[in-house]
Amino acid sequence: MRISIYCIGKLKESYWREAIAEYSKRIQGYAKLEIYEFPDCPTPEKASISVEEEIKNKEGEKILEKLRPSDFVVSLDLNQKEYDSLSFSDRLESWFRQGGSSICFLIGGSLGLSGALKKRANASFSFGKMTFPHQLARVMLLEQLYRAFRIAHHEPYHK
Repeated sequence: MRISIYCIGKLKESYWREAIAEYSKRIQGYAKLEIYEFPDCPTPEKASISVEEEIKNKEGEKILEKLRPSDFVVSLDLNQKEYDSLSFSDRLESWFRQGGSSICFLIGGSLGLSGALKKRANASFSFGKMTFPHQLARVMLLEQLYRAFRIAHHEPYHK
């Protein structure tokens, strides 16, 4: 199995990098993991909606260039279905079957994902209606992937 995570924004703080490193190490026992970071575009303070859309489009183009037509893509999108951990584990197995044992996850920058990336996604989900920093969303995704693998393999994981 292979998981690729495409993210807008670099992790600058050591605590985010340490959390990513820890969950990446844990996931390696279940799947090959690759994380691709793309620089975020600066957003002017009080940017108009059209300027924000332009920024998201520029950021999204960087990821779209790297995705292959055959990639099975899952986007993290605030307005999509939410899963509990057991359901997410089941859904992950389904996505792997659909994606030929390979999944690409998309995490947008502080403004979210472009419309083109959302359209490109084969599936989408949300961590909930709350807004989280995109750096934390990356950690949450990795933690939930690790938890999903543990559940799928009937291995203990704290509740």
